[in-house]
Amino acid sequence: MLNHVSIGVRDVAKTKTFYDAALKPLGYTCLSASEGSLGYGDTAVVLWISQTDTPVPADKASGLHFCFDAPSRKSVDDFHAAALAQGGKDNGKPGLRADYDANYYAAFAIDPDGYRIEAYCGKAG
Repeated sequence: MLNHVSIGVRDVAKTKTFYDAALKPLGYTCLSASEGSLGYGDTAVVLWISQTDTPVPADKASGLHFCFDAPSRKSVDDFHAAALAQGGKDNGKPGLRADYDANYYAAFAIDPDGYRIEAYCGKAG
């Protein structure tokens, strides 16, 4: 249904360091980079990031978050570790969320600008 999502950040260079590390375990890379924008995906850009002076204020109560498909449970673990190592905040350690689904394995983090992100794998074991 969605072709891409765009978000605004205050510091594109800092954000690139964060997302390069956090998305690498999931198989996503920066496919497009310029002075003021970044584009992430596997074969096509799905997440656009642009520099702005007025990003959307972080609001944990808003319900807004971005969930990335993960190829394995290990990649979910690695996503979470990389996000925290690059200055992200923990928003839910890796693990099964049986209340969502029997095989819902996910981890949650908050990026340096306050965006809530998730990595999800629905494969058994």
